[in-house]
Amino acid sequence: MAEITAALVKELRERTQAGMSDCKNALVEAAGDMEKAVEVILKKGLVKAAAKAGRVATEGEVRTTVSADGKHGIIVEVNCQTDFVSRGDAFKEFVAKVSELATKAKKGTDLSTLKYPGSERTVDEVRQELVAKTGEQCVVRRWDSLEATGANTIVHAYIHMGGKLAVLITAEAPNADAAKSEPFLTFVDNSAMQIAAMSPIVVSKDEIPAATTDKQREIFTAQLKEEGTKAPEAQWPKIIDGKVAKWFTEVSLLGQESVTEPGSTVDKLRVELGKKLGGDVKLLSFVRFSLGEGIEKVQGDDLAAEVMKMAGG
Repeated sequence: MAEITAALVKELRERTQAGMSDCKNALVEAAGDMEKAVEVILKKGLVKAAAKAGRVATEGEVRTTVSADGKHGIIVEVNCQTDFVSRGDAFKEFVAKVSELATKAKKGTDLSTLKYPGSERTVDEVRQELVAKTGEQCVVRRWDSLEATGANTIVHAYIHMGGKLAVLITAEAPNADAAKSEPFLTFVDNSAMQIAAMSPIVVSKDEIPAATTDKQREIFTAQLKEEGTKAPEAQWPKIIDGKVAKWFTEVSLLGQESVTEPGSTVDKLRVELGKKLGGDVKLLSFVRFSLGEGIEKVQGDDLAAEVMKMAGG
């Protein structure tokens, strides 16, 4: 019989969410065989579902909800293993209910611990039932929210590719009328689409920490050495300054060239719109979720530890 180590008990607990003693007893009964131990746990009814080993949950849906007054928005990512399951009614209902919870939850709350709407069970308990029903791993991976606190600010959502990619953005108009105007709303929607397409990391370059810029300078310096540039070393600082300035335009939303109006930056369009609306137009913050981003398949297509870590599993 294989040695029943703490690592084995931990792995079984992660896959089944059963108690530690139950996991140890199941492993003893299964002579250390992990798959048999999972079967023991399930047969004894200690849990209704267990995580599928050797599977990666990278499909699913990213969903957004914005309040009727445009002051509060949430974005949720729920993963499953196949596009087939993600299009099913059971999965879509689960995503809808989780999103409903998120609209009322405090930012940072672990949604899996909350009561599932219309039920006395937790979200995680219902999730496990969905796993058993679909035969696939399902994970409430992450969620976030944005608030529009100013009188003339709004939260806007943009969905791309049928829920594969979504953006939440907050923006401010110069006055109440402008906040409801078609030009302002179009600009905000185009800005959200820009974020979806071009993946900026900040709204303005001023938000980039000095340490991040310094690290980028180090990277550009190393690249110059690797390329074997013929430029005298005394000219390197100027060359690197130019590279950093270009990098700023690539990673900041306002610095990027507009995808809807090539030849103009997002910031230039913002300034021009402000002149038409009689004041300053501001893009304040954004959240961008791309389905499955950051989840890496490891050897054997084992369930990515990153998914479970982010899901709190």
